[in-house]
Amino acid sequence: MQVTFCRLRTHQWCFILFNVILFHALLFGADFVEEYFLHALPYVDMKVLEIKEKARKLNMEPLRSNLSKYYILSQSELCKEKNIFLLSLIFSHPGNGTRRDLIRKTWGNVTSVQGHHILTLFALGMPILVTNQQDIDKESQKNNDIIQGIFLDSAGNQTLKIIMMTQWAVTFCPNALFILKVDEEMFVNVPSLVDYLLNLKEHLEDIYVGRVIHQDTPNRDPNSQEFVPFSEYPEKYYPDYCSGKAFIMSQDVARMMYVVFKEVPIMVPADAFVGICAKSIGLIPIHSSRFSGKRHIRYNRCCYKFIFTSLETTGVEMPLAWKEISGGKECTLFETYYGLISCKLLTYFDTLKRFHMGTIKNNGMYLSD
Repeated sequence: MQVTFCRLRTHQWCFILFNVILFHALLFGADFVEEYFLHALPYVDMKVLEIKEKARKLNMEPLRSNLSKYYILSQSELCKEKNIFLLSLIFSHPGNGTRRDLIRKTWGNVTSVQGHHILTLFALGMPILVTNQQDIDKESQKNNDIIQGIFLDSAGNQTLKIIMMTQWAVTFCPNALFILKVDEEMFVNVPSLVDYLLNLKEHLEDIYVGRVIHQDTPNRDPNSQEFVPFSEYPEKYYPDYCSGKAFIMSQDVARMMYVVFKEVPIMVPADAFVGICAKSIGLIPIHSSRFSGKRHIRYNRCCYKFIFTSLETTGVEMPLAWKEISGGKECTLFETYYGLISCKLLTYFDTLKRFHMGTIKNNGMYLSD
């Protein structure tokens, strides 16, 4: 049989090449545009230098001497005299002890990457039931890794939770170079994330990085639990901000945000609240498409070795992913390329499927009415 593949004419080769380029543009183009062009406009304010000066001179001694006013469980000695490269604060619900144990056995078990110290702690508020508090006390005595603030841990108090945990970081862990805020339903590729931060080299300040949300609008529906009145936030759009599912800020940014927390309206979504604080200190969020945001990335070994986070990783999927990432063989360039295409396509299909099912559900409710 005669092979005719190599006898294609020039215009046929051009057509094939065009389709290959078009396929990659459609698959990765959005991420490329976000990575390099999606930035908030710089916010210039003469107060920024003043804020930076206040942040450098923060005196947290009054808080250290009055811990019981702010925290039930403080772990105030964990960072003492340690050079922490990355402090991971995992925002967890008080009743989710099983999920915390799963994280402890997988990506939360990392204490060092390339010789750089990693500290992982769970951030909680107060549970509704006293019996849950007793369970948390036992869990804390066993693992010594829970910070618990004196506030009810509810959906409406997530902004307060960010304030309290940022306060803890600047008070008791001021020597941590970077702070990762991440929700408990996320899977985190800690080695890949640390490698990214190490490549920042001398750029260790003014870091606020994650999956950037652009031109998000406040919820103006008075019947919604997320309603934001004009009196609280009158602007049409929120400033660009990093998805609250997972983002990183440098220590200096955490200190500056702590300075401006009282100047920002608290009745906005927690992640938008951080974005407003960032704008007030003249900070531009840095976008990385390796943060998944509110998306679950379909599992592929080489894809998961490259990305930083994935949402809603199941109890079965997480141990497998962590085992292969931490102990599995390295991926070749081709395997990484194939893995990214595979998980990208499957993630898009999952998104379309959820959208289709949501449309059917909404139409069914409309017809029933």
